[in-house]
Amino acid sequence: MELTLNVQGMSCGHCKQAVQGALKELDGVASVEVHLDSGKVDVTFDEDTIGKEEMKEAIEEQGYDVKS
Repeated sequence: MELTLNVQGMSCGHCKQAVQGALKELDGVASVEVHLDSGKVDVTFDEDTIGKEEMKEAIEEQGYDVKS
């Protein structure tokens, strides 16, 4: 399944790496693509293994806000 998250507060390469790293560590996440210009994060994942809330929490732990 694919999901696009709207993440606020990302502005640089470090931000991109932090968000990508946090999501890729989660079981069930297949791929992550961060678009700094739009603040969007495209995530491909196995919905039987992980849900949106868990991904949202992982991003928020890095210090960014996820808007629904």
